[in-house]
Amino acid sequence: MCPDSSSRGVVLQAVTCGDAARERWAPALADLAAPVADLPALPARQELDPLLDALPDGGRLVVAGDDAALAAVLVRLLRRERLALAVAVLPAPGSAAAEVWGLPTDGDAVTLAREGTAQEVPLVRDDHGGVVAGRHEVGAFHGEVYCEEHLVAQGSAAGLAVAPDPAGGVTVTVTGPRRLGGLRPARVRTRSGRAAQLGCRPGVLVTRDGVPGDRPVTRRSWYRHTRDWRLVRP
Repeated sequence: MCPDSSSRGVVLQAVTCGDAARERWAPALADLAAPVADLPALPARQELDPLLDALPDGGRLVVAGDDAALAAVLVRLLRRERLALAVAVLPAPGSAAAEVWGLPTDGDAVTLAREGTAQEVPLVRDDHGGVVAGRHEVGAFHGEVYCEEHLVAQGSAAGLAVAPDPAGGVTVTVTGPRRLGGLRPARVRTRSGRAAQLGCRPGVLVTRDGVPGDRPVTRRSWYRHTRDWRLVRP
C-alpha cells in the first residue's frame, strides 16, 4: 500500500449522488469546507467528467452515494486516466463497498474523508465495461465458475457473488443449492485470485452494485485491472 499525505492542503471536491445521499450527508458535508456538486443517483459522464478534469493531480474527490454511484465514478476515473486521484466515500447504509474496505458509515466517514490517507487498492473490472465497487451478484444458475485456472463450482448453484479482494484481486463466492429438501444449509465455496469467470446456460442477469443487468448473459468475466485506484480508508 502507498499512502499519501493527509488531506491538509489538498484540493477537495464533494459530490452527492441522489436525494437519499443528499439528505443523509448534507449536514455533515457543511463541515468539510469543500464545494459540493449535487448529481443524479447514477451520475453520467457529462456530470462527472468536468468535475474530474477540474481537480488537480493530488486532489481528492468525496463521493456521497451508494455503490452504483461509486462504480460510476470509478468508470469515469478509468476512462479519463485519473486513477491517481484520491477518492473518499460517504457510503449508503448496507454498502458492500464499505464492508469490503472497512469504511465507516456514520459521521466518522466525513472525518476520514477530510483527514484520512489514500491507499492504492485493486480495481476490479468486468468484460462488459463496468467495475466492481462493492459486489456483483448472480442468482440461481447452471454452469461453471473458475477463479484463474481453478474450478470453483460446476452444475447448479443458488447464486454467485464477486467482490474486490483487499489482498489484491477478485474474490468469488458460489452458494450451492440447499440439500435434502432444504434441511441442510447450502455449501458455500470461496476463492480469490486475479480473475474469475462464469459460464452458464441458460443466461442469467448480473446485478452490478445493486443495478440489475438489462439482458441475460451466458458468460461474464471479472479481473484485476493493471492499475489500482486510490481509496481513503482507515
